[in-house]
Amino acid sequence: MGAVKDETTKGGVVTDCAGADGAAAEAGHLPVLVDRVLELFAPAVSNRDATLVDTTLGLGGHTEALLSAYPRLRVIGLDRDPDALERSRERLAPYGDRVRFVHTVYDRILDVLAELDIPSVEGVLMDLGVSSMQLDRDDRGFAYARDAPLDMRMDPTTGMTAADVLNTYSVDELTRILRDYGEERFARRIAKAVVEQRKRQPFDTSGKLVQLLYDTVPAGSRRTGGHPAKRTFQALRIEVNGELDILRAAVPAAIDSLAEGGRIVVESYHSLEDRIVKQALARAATSRTPEGLPVELPGHGPRLRLLTRGAEKAEEEEIEHNPRAASVRLRAAEKRGEDA
Repeated sequence: MGAVKDETTKGGVVTDCAGADGAAAEAGHLPVLVDRVLELFAPAVSNRDATLVDTTLGLGGHTEALLSAYPRLRVIGLDRDPDALERSRERLAPYGDRVRFVHTVYDRILDVLAELDIPSVEGVLMDLGVSSMQLDRDDRGFAYARDAPLDMRMDPTTGMTAADVLNTYSVDELTRILRDYGEERFARRIAKAVVEQRKRQPFDTSGKLVQLLYDTVPAGSRRTGGHPAKRTFQALRIEVNGELDILRAAVPAAIDSLAEGGRIVVESYHSLEDRIVKQALARAATSRTPEGLPVELPGHGPRLRLLTRGAEKAEEEEIEHNPRAASVRLRAAEKRGEDA
């Protein structure tokens, strides 16, 4: 890849920028299933010059483990959150030019590689969902446990906020996102309550929304459904950040970016994400030769070999030390040769 300065991109154009000093690792940030991630990437990246894209760099926990385990590996870290990139720069500073930092949404993986003149890579990691740093920042509005501005943007420099959604969407639009993205049984009831409430006072903080949800969601449902705000906050976050549309585009792009023998590892944290990943990997692992033909057509064979049987989950021991691991679903695959 060659020696480079610390880099970021704005609007898809790669530019040099000064990295932050120090090696301030984020206390309390534990990457999920890190040993399994290292094991899955090993055949593609160990004992060779290799490049891996961490499409959701976050605080850099997985990347730090990969760089430490595989000394000849270089990582391109993508993240749409500029604050996350700054913090990961500090954490990963000891690895120097083995890391490049790119401010972008991860469905642009092919564009980023083209800008960096990298034809293909040996690994792609996707650790999906909201990061622990975003949850811990009161001013980001991701967590329903604390009263904060209703923002929820992973990139706080652009786009609509959760407050914008609550204050402008119709009852039907709110019902759709709560039902489809939050799998909320009481979606229409909540949507109607939101529209009525905003006539009196627009939504601006999470506390107001949480109180409305307590008042709207039947108390009996909390015994089995958990906190009444959980599904609504998930739905708003997905809508604000376009998460599922981005994921639908990103997985095929990531597959296209892999060299022969390269590997993709994806960690999902709810069923909507996992379903998209499962379907995308399954399609790429299926022959494209029309049924009934006696031989595989050249260039129509499966593009991937699945490496996991279904979705792998974390062991109880890891969940005890890292509660975020409780909902993880890991899937992985390897790129096959064109004639495979």
